[in-house]
Amino acid sequence: MNAPIEAAQSRNDGTERRPRIFCDNLLGGRIALITGGSSGIGLGIARLYAELGATVVILGRREERLASAIDQLSGEMPDAELVALAVDVRNHLAIRDSVNGVIQRFGRLDILINNAAGNFHCPTEDLSENAWRTVIDIDLHGTFNCCQAALAGLKASAHGGRIMNITVPQALSGWPGSAHAASAKAGVLSLTRSLAVEWGGYGIRVNNVLPGPIAGTEGLKRLYEDRGTAVHEMKRMALGSFGLVDDIANACAFLASPGGDFVTGCDFMVDGGRWLKRGWV
Repeated sequence: MNAPIEAAQSRNDGTERRPRIFCDNLLGGRIALITGGSSGIGLGIARLYAELGATVVILGRREERLASAIDQLSGEMPDAELVALAVDVRNHLAIRDSVNGVIQRFGRLDILINNAAGNFHCPTEDLSENAWRTVIDIDLHGTFNCCQAALAGLKASAHGGRIMNITVPQALSGWPGSAHAASAKAGVLSLTRSLAVEWGGYGIRVNNVLPGPIAGTEGLKRLYEDRGTAVHEMKRMALGSFGLVDDIANACAFLASPGGDFVTGCDFMVDGGRWLKRGWV
């Protein structure tokens, strides 16, 4: 196995961090809305964005998880401006009203991260209609709902609005046992490319970020560790290790920064080379 890529400091809660690579206040003055922001990758993006000076709005379904996330981030960054919204991304009208409230409060929206997602392992022959529909509703319809609701605020951004859609490499390759999620995320890939062209005239950049397996997340636990396939999955990693939440957060910070000014409609692969190696193991 290859030597693991350089890892980071460990936090008090055991979460590993990459060394800071961005300048202070890189995202100062930005208003960022992150769906699925109360845990895992979404919370990691929220943490880094707040560290870089953004006002962060985290959106999720469960009020208690949102409250816990806000408490955690506030304890780390007492001066950070943080907002929580309890709403289901599948509810078009509720999302429209909630996002409109953010836009009215701050006058604009600079960054939208569509991270809310649902997935579980199930052979397609055993997949119920309800299970199929639920994942499609969260992953694809939820992304559409948030993008459409955010448009007016993103158009008002002085920095050029940014949308980052968190998807998966298997949207390109297919995903046996998770056909529902792969199909939904393939739809997100196409939506991203369509909006990059439609909304480019408004100065809005729209990109996909495609994580590989990320250590410490619920997705890694349910899809690989609980099924006893984590060791096999590790062998598919060209870099010899699972990623960290910071790897995805760093990609989203770059795309939100001036470094992403001329980047739109792209698939930003952040998976340690697994998409290249998985077919060989």
